[in-house]
Amino acid sequence: MTYASRRAASALLLLSVLSACAAAPTSFEPPAPVRELEAIHDEVRVSGLEERRFDHLHYWQILDRVLSNREVFRVEELGRSAEGRAIRLVTFGSGPTPVLLWSQMHGNESTASMALADIFRFVSTRPENPVVTSILDGLTVHVIPMLNPDGAERFQRRNAQGIDVNRDARALVTPEGKTLKAANDRLSPAVAFNLHDQGVGTRVGRSDRGVAIALLSPPFDESREVNDVRLRAMRLMGVIRAAIEPMVGNHLAKYDDTFNPRAFGDLITQWGASTILIESGGWEGDPQKQYLRKVNFVGILAALESLANGTYRELGTEPYATIPFNGRRVGDLLITGGTIAVEGLPQYQADLLIAFDDPLTGNGGKIADIGDLGEVEAMDTVSVDGLFIIPDEEALDLDGGVQIQPGAPARFVIARRADGSQVVWRFSADRPRGFGREGRR
Repeated sequence: MTYASRRAASALLLLSVLSACAAAPTSFEPPAPVRELEAIHDEVRVSGLEERRFDHLHYWQILDRVLSNREVFRVEELGRSAEGRAIRLVTFGSGPTPVLLWSQMHGNESTASMALADIFRFVSTRPENPVVTSILDGLTVHVIPMLNPDGAERFQRRNAQGIDVNRDARALVTPEGKTLKAANDRLSPAVAFNLHDQGVGTRVGRSDRGVAIALLSPPFDESREVNDVRLRAMRLMGVIRAAIEPMVGNHLAKYDDTFNPRAFGDLITQWGASTILIESGGWEGDPQKQYLRKVNFVGILAALESLANGTYRELGTEPYATIPFNGRRVGDLLITGGTIAVEGLPQYQADLLIAFDDPLTGNGGKIADIGDLGEVEAMDTVSVDGLFIIPDEEALDLDGGVQIQPGAPARFVIARRADGSQVVWRFSADRPRGFGREGRR
């Protein structure tokens, strides 16, 4: 069996080029200390966060050690989650410009939470570094490293109430959303960093390249106009681009800029803060997002340093405006060419599309679609021409018949014979990447 990428055409996504950039500088060379951040990360990276799934207790046990210097860090409890877990704020710096960063408002999006731990350690252990001194003197940095601890406990997007906290900025039903709104009102940040992870199957524009990092200056209303608030965010994202493009190359994209009246990024922009959305996608060979953790570390610090000393003002908006938008989203795993063999039904040839709860590790596979999927794209494709796919009972709709049930756990064998003998592969939803070799028999 071989894995290969399948390509299909998609609609052209036009670049949004802002007229304001015509007379402004279009390139930015990060200062030498910023260029050195990638190497510094290897030295300050916090141990104990090698896997991106961790709970509230584990995370804060690590942070409590990193934040032990109370002359540098101030830690306070902002509120409590729906299940009563503490939502904490970390503050450092004494400069005139307030900044607010929050991460893991979606409980299964932890890349930036790991990077923030590394930033704390960098600030604590490298007080003489020019980047650190610039940030401490120019900014007062407020960080909510884990906004949705109940979601983190389950490694799920939503909070314990089943609500997407990032769609609660208008209604403010969730305690997590109320906590973030109260923090924004109290701190009045000039700049806000909204830190997320996005689907790893997203492509850059209409290319076949996967997105490593997507950026966005969220709009403040449906017009998507650029005021001074958005202009500052766009310039800062030009700084981020200059800092991280050597690390991710052309795997950089721009998130959809449609105004969402329920989303925190959009409304915090409306409330007056220059908001920077950073979405960590995927990177080949990085299932635990340790490389993208480093990319976040470099990008966030570069933006903070430039904000602190004002060098971002040298940059026009073109570096941000010319980033291609996120393109199509491809599936996780496509199995092609097999013959479905279910007792009581005629055998039939069909493709299977598998969706994973965690596409990076391949855990939690579910049947997403079945049939002629010739135009479907997936990150991985397996050809099983000439072989039989025999589903287990868990993958069948036993109440309504014997057909394979989309949404059911992906459990089946791939065999040389329709009776299930001579098994080549056994696919289990609980096994990373699904496949386990059985060998011939």
